Amino acid sequence: MISSRRAVAVAKFLGILAVLGLLVHMGTTLFSTRYNTNGQSIFEMWGNSLANNQDYGGPAQAQGDYAPAAPKPVKAALVALVRNDDLYGLRKTIRELEDRWNHKYNYPYIFLNDKPFSEKFKSGVQDLTKATVQFGTLEPGTWGYPEWIDQEKAKHERETATYIKGRSESYRFMCRFQSGFVYKHPLLQDLDYYWRIEPDVHYYCDIDYDPFLYMQKNKLIYGWNIAPSEYEPTVRTLWNTTQEFMIRHADMVPQDSMIDWVRDSKGQYTRCHFWSNFEIVNLDFYRSKEYQAYFDYLDRSGGFFYERWGDAPVHSIA
Repeated sequence: MISSRRAVAVAKFLGILAVLGLLVHMGTTLFSTRYNTNGQSIFEMWGNSLANNQDYGGPAQAQGDYAPAAPKPVKAALVALVRNDDLYGLRKTIRELEDRWNHKYNYPYIFLNDKPFSEKFKSGVQDLTKATVQFGTLEPGTWGYPEWIDQEKAKHERETATYIKGRSESYRFMCRFQSGFVYKHPLLQDLDYYWRIEPDVHYYCDIDYDPFLYMQKNKLIYGWNIAPSEYEPTVRTLWNTTQEFMIRHADMVPQDSMIDWVRDSKGQYTRCHFWSNFEIVNLDFYRSKEYQAYFDYLDRSGGFFYERWGDAPVHSIA
């Protein structure tokens, strides 16, 4: 005989199991019974509509039109700003990209560094791909402090910062470069699109179509993956500075925009932003006079150094 207390506990446990079983059954039904007439789930239909559509570089097209040295349907490349000591993390990213996608499409890689790349780094990435690989160093004036920055004020911010990357000088250089200079680098001048890649970013799923071609044919400007909220201490005055720009350059602010994604009903900054360790971008957007004017205004204000404005919130607001 078991005690009444134990009996109650057993009954509760069995009840929980029953509920979990019901939820699993419902979930299985939801995800496995929504089929089309060919027996495909709605998720398979969506993926196959891209993978099998030669308009977007589906597998049949990929066999013949994406040879390593051949011109691609879109002038595009995978671009990374990295250092020599990023090799291990970058190799993981490239390995996954090649396995999941680029072994079929062979889009070129462009690697940029504020210092010359080592031969170890070059061979370490070239060994992973059949695609063309180019290496470049940054142009003068695109890395470091512009002349109008008060470096003592910037130093004080770093020394008193308690937020992530707050004490890093080079991280601020990186954010400024990615915000306003990467698309100007000579190695990117002939590109229409770029796919930004970073060390230690994982690609778990096969991609059976050409995202560049999909974006071009559908006139899409920006591809992103996740959109978290930026940490407020890093962007204390970014929204106020942006509002000043919009008032002074009202002619550059389109009537039809996504401004309400970064601004709530009270006009306050939501801090929502596209996380830019993955982004695919039509570079005409960054090269536009409106984006360049916006970046120049932010740059002159000093917020990349007096706070820690990231390229992700800058891209997202723009």
